[in-house]
Amino acid sequence: MTFSPDYETARARFREAADRLGWTLHAYPIGSNGPKGENLTIDVAVSSPTKKNCVLVLSSGLHGVEGFFGSAVQLAFLERWQRESGPPADVRYVLLHGLNPFGFAWSRRFDAGNIDPNRNFLLDGEAYSGSPAEYSNFDVLLNPRRPPANWDPLFYAKALWAIACHGKAALKQALVTGQYDFPKGLFFGGNGPSRTKEIVQEHFKSWVDNAKIVAHLDFHTGLGPWGACKLLTDYKVSAAQHERLIRWFGEYEANDPKKTAYQPRGSFGQWCVAQNLDRTYVSACAEFGTYGNLAVLAGLRAENQAHHWAPANPHCCARAKERLRELFCPVSGEWRSRVVANSMDLVNRAVNGLIEEAKQ
Repeated sequence: MTFSPDYETARARFREAADRLGWTLHAYPIGSNGPKGENLTIDVAVSSPTKKNCVLVLSSGLHGVEGFFGSAVQLAFLERWQRESGPPADVRYVLLHGLNPFGFAWSRRFDAGNIDPNRNFLLDGEAYSGSPAEYSNFDVLLNPRRPPANWDPLFYAKALWAIACHGKAALKQALVTGQYDFPKGLFFGGNGPSRTKEIVQEHFKSWVDNAKIVAHLDFHTGLGPWGACKLLTDYKVSAAQHERLIRWFGEYEANDPKKTAYQPRGSFGQWCVAQNLDRTYVSACAEFGTYGNLAVLAGLRAENQAHHWAPANPHCCARAKERLRELFCPVSGEWRSRVVANSMDLVNRAVNGLIEEAKQ
């Protein structure tokens, strides 16, 4: 299988596979180290030759611990393309590996500053401040100032009570929108650009180069039914983008708070589209479900508690991180086989769509 046991192994396998294909590799240090003292980097592999009108971007690990899944998908394609003597030649390929290497290495969803990178990509003129009005109502529930218990059955009762008092929509709005006032809380968007955003902002145009059409799949887990995939968009989709999304993938889910998709602040896909108005840029988040929403939230809460309030208790932290890895990348062989197969189908659809564009 292409799933790796840790960030260091995943990074090495990714780089070795890209090197075997003769691709250009870049490594951008984030200024932090991993559990073994290893240097943490965002790694980018770009196919050759570079001058193509159509580009496919595959990104992984924006939410740290989700990199175990996203890296496996990228490695599956690199190994497949090696067996097939390279990918289809009409498209340029850009693979962004471990966009949040700190979270990947330390089994966190957030980075070294407790920032959720997918809430940190604010557009020009947007301020790193403010929170949903509902967030303060749930702060005590979401961010208790104490180490996590081995088992906290009261959390589920408290969460259901909070939903009954404030409404499910209010809890969802508080969680997914992103907040900028609670630095040790869940879904903190930061007080300024993260290292991930700085690196991406500096280099993104060079990665996609002179392409006229870009398809971008950003791989995530933790939302939706077990093993199922949804394509989500987090920006206002134009008529041309809608037509391509339907033609290439058959369906997708646009911003609709009544469904799975939602409209966060500072999301990566929205930022990417906004930076590429001079080209056709079609972005979608490929979201694969694992466990139920409350189970995932409980795991995030426990890991955040351990990180902030029990850093000197290695057993407590290890237990919380192991639980988080399972929640975002289950060890189930059935789940892993299913999500990789569905991911490969998505990428194949994107490649075929771009090849058709290249012929026109």
